[in-house]
Order: sequence, then C-alpha cells, then structure tokens
Amino acid sequence: MKRGNENTLQVLKNELKFVQKGGYRALLVWRAPLVFEDSPTCPKERCSACPETNCVLMNFVPPKSRFETVPCRHIPLNEMGETLNSLYRTGTNEEIEQTLESWLLEKIRQLDKPSERLEESSGQSWLREAA
Repeated sequence: MKRGNENTLQVLKNELKFVQKGGYRALLVWRAPLVFEDSPTCPKERCSACPETNCVLMNFVPPKSRFETVPCRHIPLNEMGETLNSLYRTGTNEEIEQTLESWLLEKIRQLDKPSERLEESSGQSWLREAA
C-alpha cells in the first residue's frame, strides 16, 4: 500500500471510531455537530471555509465540488449519490450517521485490501471463490 493510502486509511479508521463512539451525538453550544467538520478528521479552523486542499477527504470529493466552501459535504456517500449536503436537508441524524458509517466501512475495506479490488476488477475473483 502506498504511503498516501496508509494516511488516508488511518484517517478514515479514526473517523469511524469517532462515529461509533457517538462523536456526532454530542450537542455543541447551539447546533448539532457537523460531519467531518466537527471531528478530529478536519484540519481547518471551526466555522471557517475549507482552505485545505491537502486534506485526505479531498480524494473523495468530485472535481466539480472541490471549490465549494465545504468540499467534504459533497462526497457521494452511497450508490444513490447522497452527500452530506443533501442528507442535511432530507435525512435524520440517525440516517446521516448510518450512511456515513457504511461509507467509511466500504472505503476502509477498499483501501485495506487493494489487491482484492484489483482481482475483482480484472475478472479474477472467481479464482478465490473456486479455491
């Protein structure tokens, strides 16, 4: 695994621990915590625009959304293309947390097992199943 992937993997694992420990359930002074922005993952100052182009989450932000005020709100979190931006308008806190946890688990799995992903994409997954 490349060094950049190791850093991304560690950041995502730390974020997953934060979610699973209820990090987004604790109310702040006047609002609920914002996913990624109010976690240890985010390197920016609280309540400010995202100046961090080197943030590992930028790897998951679609190119067209990288110049948004808060780019990580535009990461597609599932097959339906839901993002934090859309879930903040339509989802409950529980739905947001479940969607985030599923996304984190999937990305961690992909980064943790890149050779498995390569086999599947090259059509060789049947070799593992046959063994």
